[in-house]
Amino acid sequence: MTTSLTDRAAIVTGAGRGLGRAEALELARQGAAVVVNDHDPAIAEQTAADIVKAGGQAVASAGDVSDFDYAESLTRLAIERFGTLDILVNNAGILRDRMVFSMSEQEWDDVLRVHAKGHFALTRHATAHWREQSKAAGGPVYGRIVNTSSEAFLAGAAGQANYAAAKAAIVGLTTATANGCARYGVRANAICPRARTKMTEDVFAGFEAPAEGMDPLAVEHVAPLVAYLASPAADKVNGQVFVVHGGMVLLMQRPVVEERWDSAQETFTVEELDTALGRFFEAKKPGENFSATDVLSLRRR
Repeated sequence: MTTSLTDRAAIVTGAGRGLGRAEALELARQGAAVVVNDHDPAIAEQTAADIVKAGGQAVASAGDVSDFDYAESLTRLAIERFGTLDILVNNAGILRDRMVFSMSEQEWDDVLRVHAKGHFALTRHATAHWREQSKAAGGPVYGRIVNTSSEAFLAGAAGQANYAAAKAAIVGLTTATANGCARYGVRANAICPRARTKMTEDVFAGFEAPAEGMDPLAVEHVAPLVAYLASPAADKVNGQVFVVHGGMVLLMQRPVVEERWDSAQETFTVEELDTALGRFFEAKKPGENFSATDVLSLRRR
């Protein structure tokens, strides 16, 4: 199948700068018309203008993606302006980093609102549109969702309890969407990108860009994967989680059962669990838990 996005229309949230901008530009290069969202109208307009200047089609829209009604208006804008909506790239996000014991309620709520609810609000309206189209057509239509999770959810980033929780929620949303909407032609996948942006400038402050060659943290490493997942060629890719950075794409394995304990009776007693589980965890090294901290140290082979 083709990777061309000609005659397709996409929404990219948080596309005024950084990763979202790179994704919007790449989708446009592949032929898609793009609705460029950002909370800042000036930078949304600039990205849209750059796409048009390069010969593409784009329209800017400023607003809060976690606002349910505004999210619906974005889907309408794509359909009204370009005659279709085929691709949704949920990228918008914020950081409010703090240790969990110091985090304020507002810092928790803001991050979950923008990331988790923002992803949901756009997904909800886009999938409702595609489901309605599918029912009218009597079969599957074309729908692509690329959600933005993070390695922070995989590793349980210590100073990012709110961000890690939001990014874990996004993976759950992605797999549920993939399973629930596949029959309508929708494909939903999540990426965990590592990129140098305004949002992550403090995170990567100690990792300077090389004097020569491409920065391993350049947003341009991520955008091609998004364009591929948005394309007809990725029709068989659904419900997957990818880590991407520095010229490297990694497919995360689905969770596997590490160990199983069965009670000799109808159910366990606390004492039996202590005997069964206690031995197992006594033999484990410190830090060997569900947190995939080793993912953060991946390097090119």
